[in-house]
Amino acid sequence: MTAHAPRLLVHTSIQSIRWGDMDMMGHVNNTVYFRYMEQTRIEWFYAIGARGGYAEGSTGPVIVNASCTFQVPLVYPGDIEVRMFLAGPGRSSVGSHYEIRKDGICHAEGSAKIVWIDLATGRPTPLPEAVAGPLRALAASS
Repeated sequence: MTAHAPRLLVHTSIQSIRWGDMDMMGHVNNTVYFRYMEQTRIEWFYAIGARGGYAEGSTGPVIVNASCTFQVPLVYPGDIEVRMFLAGPGRSSVGSHYEIRKDGICHAEGSAKIVWIDLATGRPTPLPEAVAGPLRALAASS
């Protein structure tokens, strides 16, 4: 991972590369990397929901942009480790960052901006405490 402002590791997901993830070039298709990041993010959403965050009822997260930098192609078979970090919180949004690793090698880095919204109106709402609290603690220790 490249140098950057402090990031908080919030979740790690172990996922299997499936044969169907590969394309005719013999490596994992670029679109699948976004699915790996999505799966990690969804696991984290469920985890914070259990602590009164995402699944609280009237609010929830949406992704407003996503990107991926491909470094080394992934190939079947094997398991990957996807690490999810948070940094740069705003009032209603937070940057999420990802490392996709296999056998200790970083194969890709990605990011997605998450915005919390009121599910009834679609308008931004403040980040839940389950997200904002740990990020405030990180900022205070830096």
